[in-house]
Amino acid sequence: MKTVGAFEAKTHLPELLKQAEAGETIVVTRHGQPVAQISPVATKPAILSPKDAMRRLRCLKLRIDRDEIAGLRDTGRRR
Repeated sequence: MKTVGAFEAKTHLPELLKQAEAGETIVVTRHGQPVAQISPVATKPAILSPKDAMRRLRCLKLRIDRDEIAGLRDTGRRR
């Protein structure tokens, strides 16, 4: 994790953003105290396992039949 002062962050922001895109986390300090963080944004959505997806459905107390489950399972599959 890289640390930079506020003035340096202001003057070198484009370079710091490139570093964040590359996966680096940068902490911005003012008078030696951390005040902000520049970090990469997760671009891929989290993919739930089938077991976790079913648990979430159960928590919602939704009734879903076998055909709907098969349809959800097969969504996006090549035939």
